[in-house]
Amino acid sequence: MMPSKGKILIIDDEEAILKVLSIKLRVSGYGVITAPDGEKGLELAGSKKPDLILLDLVLPKTDGFRVLEKLSGRVKLPIIAFSAYPENALRAISLGVDDFIAKPFDIDVLLNKIGKLLNT
Repeated sequence: MMPSKGKILIIDDEEAILKVLSIKLRVSGYGVITAPDGEKGLELAGSKKPDLILLDLVLPKTDGFRVLEKLSGRVKLPIIAFSAYPENALRAISLGVDDFIAKPFDIDVLLNKIGKLLNT
């Protein structure tokens, strides 16, 4: 088993995205934690101590913007936000995300962004 390059928390309500990203990240050597909504994501961000968060901005219960507001000041770790609505990019960046990628995205581009943020 190859050593983990880091632990990534994926917060997204689309099961297909969670599944595909989880597989691709694990194959690439990352540990993966998933959350289907913002509330669970916040809970896992605190308890599992991920090295990076992949955050969908449009979520049930607690949306990605609220997650960013709640994490701000509490946790300093890289966050890549994604959304099918590119107009969300500016607001996400103003709330402190390290990068933004529009859905649908190229998974290899995302892996490249993760690698740069985690220096892997």
